[in-house]
Formats: sequence, structure tokens, C-alpha cells
Amino acid sequence: MLRAGRQGARLSDKVFDLLVIGGGINGCGIAADAAGRGLNVALVEAGDLAGGTSSASSKLIHGGLRYLEQYEFRLVREALAERETLLAKAPHVVWPMRFVLPHVDGMRPAWMLRAGLFLYDHLAARRTLGGSHRLVLERDQAGRPLSPSLKTGFSYWDCWVDDARLVVLNAIAAREAGASVRTRMPVTALKVEAGLWTARLGDGGEVAARAVVNAAGPWAEAVARLALGPRNAPSPKLRLVKGSHIVVPRVSGAEDAYIFQTRDGRVVFALPFEERFTLIGTTDVAFDGDPRDAEASAPEIDYLLGVANAMFATPVSRGDIVWTFAGVRPLDDDGSEVASAVSRDYRLDLDTGAGAPLLHVIGGKITTYRRLAEHALDLLAPTFPNMGRAFTASAPLPGGDLGGQTFDVWFGALCRGHPGFERATLHRLARRYGARITHIVGDAKSEADLGADLGGGLTAREIAYLKAEEWAVTPDDVLWRRTKAGLHVAPERRGAAVDAISQALGRG
Repeated sequence: MLRAGRQGARLSDKVFDLLVIGGGINGCGIAADAAGRGLNVALVEAGDLAGGTSSASSKLIHGGLRYLEQYEFRLVREALAERETLLAKAPHVVWPMRFVLPHVDGMRPAWMLRAGLFLYDHLAARRTLGGSHRLVLERDQAGRPLSPSLKTGFSYWDCWVDDARLVVLNAIAAREAGASVRTRMPVTALKVEAGLWTARLGDGGEVAARAVVNAAGPWAEAVARLALGPRNAPSPKLRLVKGSHIVVPRVSGAEDAYIFQTRDGRVVFALPFEERFTLIGTTDVAFDGDPRDAEASAPEIDYLLGVANAMFATPVSRGDIVWTFAGVRPLDDDGSEVASAVSRDYRLDLDTGAGAPLLHVIGGKITTYRRLAEHALDLLAPTFPNMGRAFTASAPLPGGDLGGQTFDVWFGALCRGHPGFERATLHRLARRYGARITHIVGDAKSEADLGADLGGGLTAREIAYLKAEEWAVTPDDVLWRRTKAGLHVAPERRGAAVDAISQALGRG
């Protein structure tokens, strides 16, 4: 089995059934599904897994309450159903979260909010998550951090997800089903020869495949241009929309998630994040630059602070911000005039004009990645008549098989089995790795056996695992994608942490 850091033979040593270009959530989800159905799959990613949009989301598995206003009923229904599926597949990185929606005079009337939540409760079956309720904020603990002017509201349930880890879990699932997964491996050319796609790679090698999936996200148009050449066939038309977030120390009392209405008709989330922070986002800004350079702009930061300060009783200032991040959403260009109105639904375009299938993935959201993957393989089924049946709805992701127990029950047993560890340490590792925590803890009797803290609670043993099993190559891969340990390192200590992690990765 191939492993990151010792990936074995060159990809050119065999012809694959499917080449997936792009290591975000859609690419890794398609690779995992295809490999699990018996296809020979190669996935190549120009940078790091989840290095773009898929690590810069609002970290939610949700139906998208505001999409009901845009009559996106199919998308909302599918997303609502996926909440339950993903909770069961990956209970260590997906978990329920209560959302509080304050009613604001002069914005959407209470009857409209109640009607929308009624639809939200009933568009798809709920097995685990609770329904919505009206709140008197003066009496409910959720009202404590809010402005005293906010008197009533509603609560409902959606789910939180560690987005970058969800991507990596799908990549691991793909690899363990036989796929070859390569990071830092850009595709520089694509052509069809003798009925096969041939891709030239950044290391000078080539890979051949019977079909290609273009899941390059914001770079999907660039990949399409590599393949289309002089044919002048229509390429995917994307609408790039930037979404920015800010992270501040936990707003006092804000232990629930909040969804705030805004005067421009959008919504902004304020979410409990990494134990002691609050994540506030997102924006919708048209973007036409290099997605790698996306960052939160000063006007976006002011916008998010303005929304937060209109709703929370305790002011939040620029000086409170400990981290900002931005991602570029590669949306299907549906002609909407306003960026926030562009559909979050996905579109799959199958192009067979070159003589071999090329499937373009356009748009989508992290919540619906699994269904997107199933639909992609439905389109490719005529090329692979012997492909196995869909299976991902009931298959746990790596670390997600907790023996039929809830996370809390399983975690309680884990703590009893490791009395020498601090509960907080075990909880941090369990949320990252689930049942695969044993790959790191092994025979250790206490934290001391894992090695010194290199920064944010990371130890040499954990970093060795991330390098060997999860394609971690740089300190940023470790500090901000495989984990969010960077948030737990004081700014004055981050340079030392980067140096120590570089050494542990063999880059020092």
C-alpha cells in the first residue's frame, strides 16, 4: 500500500481507470468512492490536500437555511439528508451543534423565520438531530452574550465539521481501497492518445487513464484548457466568489452557534471554535485573482466586525483577531447579479468529444460532496460497466467506526483505558483521529511517552504519523490543515514551533 513520503512506483507504471485531478473534498470524495467500487484510481493534487477552498469553509455540515429563500429546495433537501449520513460516517470530525437565530426588528418577520424552519425540519428525515424551537432570549442561556435589544429568536440544529480533516479521511479511504494519491504533483498537460487520457505531471512523468475527473475547484477552468486545446469546446464557466472569516477569543457566553441576519439580506455565522475561540464569517465577494492569494480584506473584516458588534453585547475589535482566512468558492455561473445569490448547487459536465471521458465538477458544497461523488460515478458508469455498487452511505470513514457507540460513550471508555493521560489530550486526539487514535497513542502510558510538546500540543509521535499516513510535508500542513494547533501557539512562539515541526518532518 502506498504511503505519503514513501509512495513507491511512478504513476506511469500502469494505466488507471480513473485519474482525478484535485485533492479537495470533491476530488477526494470521488476517488474514495471510485476506488471502493473496484476502479484503479490515481488522484493528483498540485499542492496540499484541502489546500484551497476545502480548508477555508465555515466548517458546517448544514442544509443552508438561507437557500430556501432562493427556492433551492433540491439542494437543501439533499444537504439536510447528508447531515445524518455524515454524522454516522465520521462522528469524530462531524458533530451536532445548536444554532440560535435572533429575530431582528425590520428584517425578516418572525412568521417567515418560523415557516422557513418548519420546512427545514421536514424536508428530510431526522434521526439524530433535534427540531427547531422558539426562544425567549431573556430566559435562555443562548441570549446571555447577545445585545439586550434582541428579545426573541429561534433555535435549530445543524452540524460542525473539521473540513480539512474530512478531506484527508476521504484520501485515506481512497488509498486504502487501492488508489494512488499524490500531492505536490501538478498536471501540466492533458491529451488523448489511442483512446486514453495521458497527463504530463510536474515531476516530468506521465499517467494514463481511461477517464479523467476535473475536480480542481477554482482551477477547473485552467485544467479544462489543458485538455481542450485547439478544439474550442465549451469549458466550465465558473463564478469565483471569495468568503472570508475572522477568529477571535471566545465571545463570553457564546457556547452555541449563532446565525445573524444582516441589512444586505445575507447571514453571518458566529461559531464556537477550537475550545476557546469564536469563528465569524462569511462574506461573499466577487474574486478574479489567483485563488492561492485569497485573503480577508480590510472591508470584509470591517463588515464581519460590524455584524458581530450589532448582535453581541461585548464588542469585538480588530485587536482581538487572532487569525483570518479566506477561500474562493468555484461556483456555477448562473448569471446572478449578486455574488451571494449564486447557487451553491453543483453541476457535472461530461465531455466525450476528445474520444475519452472528461468529467468537469463545477460548484458544490462540502455537505453534499458524497452525493456529488455518487452522481459523478453514475455519469461514468457506461465507461466502467463492471464497477461496483454505491456503498459510501453506510461505510464509515477512517476512524469513524466506533463500534456502534456514540462518540461520547466511546470516548468515555477510551479515557478509562488510558488513565495516565489528561482527558483534554485524549479528547483533542480523539476528535482528530477517532478510533485511529491508537496509531498515535500506541503503548504510551502518558503524554510524556509521546515526546515533547513542539507547539500547540503537537508531539513528535503525532507529527510522524501525519507525515507517514496523511501526506503532511510542511509545518503549515500540520499547524493549519491536519490540525488547528497553530491557534494554540502564542504568536511569539510560532517561529520556534515552525522550526521544531520542520525538523520533525525532516525538513530542518
